[in-house]
Amino acid sequence: MLHICVIGGSRYIGKRLVQRLLTSGHEVTVINRGSSAPPAGARLVVADRDDEEALEAALGPMAFDVVIDQVCYTPRQAAVARRVLGSRTRRYVMTSTVEVYEHQDTASPVREDAVDPRTVAVDLDLPWDDPEFGEAHYGEGKRQAEAVFAQDPAFPYVAVRVAHVLGGDDDFTGRIAHYADRIRAGAPIAVPVTNHPATYVYVDDIADFLARTAEADFTGPVNAASPGPLTTGDICAAVEAHTGGRAVFREVEAGEVSPFSFRRSYAMDTTRAAALGHTFGHTSGWLARAVGETVGAAR
Repeated sequence: MLHICVIGGSRYIGKRLVQRLLTSGHEVTVINRGSSAPPAGARLVVADRDDEEALEAALGPMAFDVVIDQVCYTPRQAAVARRVLGSRTRRYVMTSTVEVYEHQDTASPVREDAVDPRTVAVDLDLPWDDPEFGEAHYGEGKRQAEAVFAQDPAFPYVAVRVAHVLGGDDDFTGRIAHYADRIRAGAPIAVPVTNHPATYVYVDDIADFLARTAEADFTGPVNAASPGPLTTGDICAAVEAHTGGRAVFREVEAGEVSPFSFRRSYAMDTTRAAALGHTFGHTSGWLARAVGETVGAAR
């Protein structure tokens, strides 16, 4: 049995992760602001992860075998976590993102070494607390957060670089609902003139992988994605099957496009994850189920 701390473990992926850890017999502590309760059986510590003194006080003498950080978006948050939790844990697992590869201009699946966080410059003085800045620099925030952990060679950390997540009747992003609403209404869906495929993963599969990662002992970045990249058209076809409508696409040269529409390729090489013993299900095996869960809940 391990004592595992999950930061932000009460919604979506985190909720599923905590339940898997509890089912496996681990002791689980969840840290959040108290806005939602974790699954039954987990201990809740109410604290603002951005308030260093309050976080330190709320944790008291607690220590953990593993910390899984579901909501680390900026290097400033990583720095606070490193100071408060670094001496309290034997291993730190950060949920990162495929967006760290946003500057890798290649159609080929990228390996983890395409972005080495040990060489990423960290700038804590940027306006990371500004929501608009954070949203506009999401990939950069995650890159620099990884770097805060990676650049301490004595600190055992993992960065799970997660593909775009689909599925679940509790998907709070509204992205699939956006397509369902427009398809039902016959409204146009804006896509780039050249609309590239991207890499995805089913919500239950990534929860499984994170739970296995907590129980393992490897360190460093690892890509987490299903084989079978998807286009906007692939996702909309699955939505059509559940709504009975037809997608109408409108190509735009510039400006805002619909969710899951990309002007560059987002594909990750998952050789390392496979070598660690995890195989992700092909998108063709779960896409219809994932979309059905979300569309059904959005009715």
